[in-house]
Amino acid sequence: MAHSLAAFAVLTAFVGRGSGDLAAQGLVVSGRVLRGGAAERPLVGAWVVMHQVSMDGGGKPVDSTRTDARGAFTLAVRRSDSTAIYVVSSWYAGIAYFSEPVAGTHRRSALHPIYVYDTSSTGQGVALLRRLVTIAGRKKDGTRDVLELLELENPGAKTRIAPDTLRPTWAGALPTVAIQFRVGQGDVSPQAVTRRGDSVAVFGPIPPGERKQLSYAYVLPADVRAVHVPIDQPTGEVDLLLEDTAAVVTGAQLDSLGVEEIEGRRFARYRARAVVTGAPLAIALPQGGLQAQGLVPVVVALAALVLGVGFVVAMRRHPSSVVRRPNTDDG
Repeated sequence: MAHSLAAFAVLTAFVGRGSGDLAAQGLVVSGRVLRGGAAERPLVGAWVVMHQVSMDGGGKPVDSTRTDARGAFTLAVRRSDSTAIYVVSSWYAGIAYFSEPVAGTHRRSALHPIYVYDTSSTGQGVALLRRLVTIAGRKKDGTRDVLELLELENPGAKTRIAPDTLRPTWAGALPTVAIQFRVGQGDVSPQAVTRRGDSVAVFGPIPPGERKQLSYAYVLPADVRAVHVPIDQPTGEVDLLLEDTAAVVTGAQLDSLGVEEIEGRRFARYRARAVVTGAPLAIALPQGGLQAQGLVPVVVALAALVLGVGFVVAMRRHPSSVVRRPNTDDG
């Protein structure tokens, strides 16, 4: 859903409608917008907009209003779509913050507070809490698909933003042999993530508090006999899932967790905690064995197993999605 939320920049063009009559068969949502940080306080007079998001990913605004002296709001849609979900957004300091989603089958819903923050491009950097590296077995052409799932956390009190187009919000190293890099779905919009040399760079905003999940995939060429996973920053936990169960893992003080069956496929599991910068981590890959058909059928299962990613990232109960307004100078 993260890519759909980016389309909600129409917020600034859709203001001025009140909640109107609250129809008995409609949907009514209420909540508050609060400024987070050291001194939590209501955000008074802020525009909030309720969006209807269809199953195909399309979104449209359906109601808007301003917050009152308590930062409170009530929004409604006369006839809700039972197949859609509804989210509420509010802009602050050039960043759009979103509530948790509400099913169209609901009639009334009290949302968790939407927290907004001042922005900063300096201070303590974004931390890498968990990194899951999944390597599938050899395909018929000898290549291997790799999926990485990461959890990032902003330990500060302000939303972390990129100062310019050269310095990202967060960056992490990729194996030098990686080819065909592509970004997956997560809490960070794919449009805000790119590959730069042997690194993945995130330019989207990262608010404090909740962990942000980032996913990307790449391919290991057929002639790769071993892959070195670079540890370029302290990492709270590193997990490996290897479909070639005969692969040999060295370094980083990994614990072997046995073999796990996922979607009918078997993966050897390894885990290391509190991994320091520069820790060695290498995987020697056997040249025979299974000929996997790619990671797509097991992406959701792997995410649920190791990182707890749901079928739709935005279905988490607490607001966590943010979108940065283009061409805005942040204070």
